[in-house]
Amino acid sequence: MNDHTLPFAITLDPGSSKQNHTGSWRSERPVYVDRLPPCNHQCPAGENIQGWLYHAESGDYAEAWRALMRDNPMPAVMGRVCYHTCETACNRGKLDEAVSIHSVERFLGDYAVEHGLTPPVDAPPSGKRVLVIGAGPSGLSAAYHLTRLGHAVTIREAGPMAGGMMRFGIPKYRLPREVLDAEIARILAMGVTLELNTKVEDIEAAFAEGFDAVFTAVGAHLAKRTEIPAHAAGRILDAVTLLQQVEMGEAPQLGRRVIVYGGGNTAMDVARTVRRMGADEAMIVYRRSRKEMPAHEFEAAEAEEEGVLIHWLRTIKGIEGADFTVEKMVVDADGRPQPTGETEVLEADTLVLALGQDVDTTFLTRVEGVQIAKDGVVSVDAHMMTGRPGLFAGGDMVPAERTVTVAIGHGKKAARNIDAWLRGGVADPAPKQELAAFENLNTWYYDDAPRSVQAQLSLIRRQSSFDEVVEGLTEETAQYEARRCMSCGNCFECDNCFGVCPDNAVIKLGPGNRFKIDYDYCKGCGICVAECPCGAIRMEPEVD
Repeated sequence: MNDHTLPFAITLDPGSSKQNHTGSWRSERPVYVDRLPPCNHQCPAGENIQGWLYHAESGDYAEAWRALMRDNPMPAVMGRVCYHTCETACNRGKLDEAVSIHSVERFLGDYAVEHGLTPPVDAPPSGKRVLVIGAGPSGLSAAYHLTRLGHAVTIREAGPMAGGMMRFGIPKYRLPREVLDAEIARILAMGVTLELNTKVEDIEAAFAEGFDAVFTAVGAHLAKRTEIPAHAAGRILDAVTLLQQVEMGEAPQLGRRVIVYGGGNTAMDVARTVRRMGADEAMIVYRRSRKEMPAHEFEAAEAEEEGVLIHWLRTIKGIEGADFTVEKMVVDADGRPQPTGETEVLEADTLVLALGQDVDTTFLTRVEGVQIAKDGVVSVDAHMMTGRPGLFAGGDMVPAERTVTVAIGHGKKAARNIDAWLRGGVADPAPKQELAAFENLNTWYYDDAPRSVQAQLSLIRRQSSFDEVVEGLTEETAQYEARRCMSCGNCFECDNCFGVCPDNAVIKLGPGNRFKIDYDYCKGCGICVAECPCGAIRMEPEVD
């Protein structure tokens, strides 16, 4: 070999097709992606949780609130009463503990109330009028979103106050009324007309008034009943009526001992309420075990902390004055309670039935095209419209879980579908992105960060007052909690890919613009994918 002969790679002419290029051996290439965070995917209200947490962690709480308000008009309420299933889905829970999403949402909601923040109306007036029946969470949400879309909205509410089951079904110790009132007032200030003590009984008459569309969102206020043999029984009430009476300052005398019959969240709320009303003994009787109860575990645990006694696997068989005969039950292999024939006697002055609620749909039975199922719910299509064109339904009236969060989500979905229908189109949902799985994260890059704990009132104050039980976060702890978000599936410009690429093939595009890959230099080694903390890059087969 001639000593003056240079290696082939060095003899390539400048500008040749092979100079400094990767060659043809790459079989896969890295591609930046935006995956769907599991919290966003789980949220019944369809919030962009990761999006508003991003602003909160930077300390821009006003922008975080505005991002939140694109989907949910009542964050201070939802941050208190939502059962935050988003946190069950949170990938951080597999690392240490889930991000306390609901507490940051509550902080942002309270921040907006304190600073008088108001949302913009996004569209010019459309000239269309929409009637919303019911001023509960679904109706208020629909009114908010329809107003932002440019429509004139009137809410007609049969009761004396707005709020629906948020006011008449959730006690003050969970949802302070000044918080609820502030968020309702903000919606009304946008131009929504609210007509209280106005029960709608004729849908066609509403259309004849000139409304172009109607959204009916009547809550489940009718208590379910059960047949219990009773002789000379004492006071028997239903849970919804009792909670409404407490809200209106008309609560009856219950006596020293109260039995609440049922195992849902309402039963827990009623038992905790009667303790605050002065009852010495508040007992819950439920026919299944703790494992099968419909109530959330934390509700039962907090009730027991406050002195509520829960009789699991019991059903009431008869009442004789103050004596309640209950039969012991066992749960079979299918989770159904079965009687044992063994009984015992409990003493109580008052029985409160908390067996669930139904919706009053009688005003819809005469509307042509509307179908009502045996269980009382209204049939709607994929766009939330009933069989009567222009009549939409949501919230407790349609088949779904009955929670505030679901109802608020229904209001938003209905508003978008009503808007599209009024404009002669159809609102098609955006395609879902690939879910950001925990397996795609590189959690080595995330610091240990224990979850913030929300303080609670002392037990004495919890048992003797309707003061809010759970306290909120401070600005410092809210920002810290927001920073625990791992930005699952979406680039947050940490520069890892830029730093680890052995071929300098990653190009920075500037703050907020992320990166791109120069495939002329990328060898397809996949290091950037392996080292991306949030799983925002994936390998795809090489294109021809």
